[in-house]
Amino acid sequence: MDIIEILILGFIQGIAEFLPISSSAHLIIFRDIFGIGSGISSNMDLTFDIALHFGTLLAIGVFFFTDFIKMISKGFTKGIKDNDGKILWYLVAATIPAAIVGVLFEDSIESVVRSNYVVIAIALAVMGIIIYLADKYSKETKTIKKMTLKDAILIGCSQVFALIPGFSRSGTTIAAGRILGLERESAAKFSFYLSAPVVLGAVVLHLIKGTTLSVIVANLGTFILGILVSFVVGLLCIKYLLKYLQKHNFKVFMVYRVALAVVVLVYIFVR
Repeated sequence: MDIIEILILGFIQGIAEFLPISSSAHLIIFRDIFGIGSGISSNMDLTFDIALHFGTLLAIGVFFFTDFIKMISKGFTKGIKDNDGKILWYLVAATIPAAIVGVLFEDSIESVVRSNYVVIAIALAVMGIIIYLADKYSKETKTIKKMTLKDAILIGCSQVFALIPGFSRSGTTIAAGRILGLERESAAKFSFYLSAPVVLGAVVLHLIKGTTLSVIVANLGTFILGILVSFVVGLLCIKYLLKYLQKHNFKVFMVYRVALAVVVLVYIFVR
């Protein structure tokens, strides 16, 4: 894999992790259909994808550093009596459903769905429509500080669908948040907060598997460059998406997802 391909995949991850368009689906589509990074070995592709996710995890940690410090500090000193402390424990509760399903079924889902382009295309289109409709017909009745434990758990449960490439972790959690009445920006923020423990868990679990560390060491330059690109692009994406959602809806993301789904389906039937 050459430098240009690494830059492209890092750029894709940095954008697609936070926009509700599914980063995992994009990495698969660009590699397998468009041939970007297709020369990567089979034992390295998933590890490289996880590394790119680590880059966007760093972006979340840096961008929301002050928020996380407040949550942790208040969470352990004042608990749910404080708004920031409450969010910490809500994140813990919301992480549990996806963590359980991920540990039990992630390998099965990866082996069955990762190369099933029809499922990915359908997920892209269906979830794109759901995100748009959830936003269009849901009222903005509360901020992130007015969330309830029930809201957090339901949003956490929605993350389970994101294990299937195409659904999008940010897409499913933002849509769930909007259905529950969260303002657009608050739904996006909670989604970003929630991605931190989920992605961190995925990274740690992958690191302790088999030959992962040896693969990383043997391709250290590739991994460092990919992580750096996804980190920088991720930072910019978080900043401008939050601003965008203050005045705009999710229609553009629905149109894009459906269009990409059509491209994938056409590829399947004409190849």
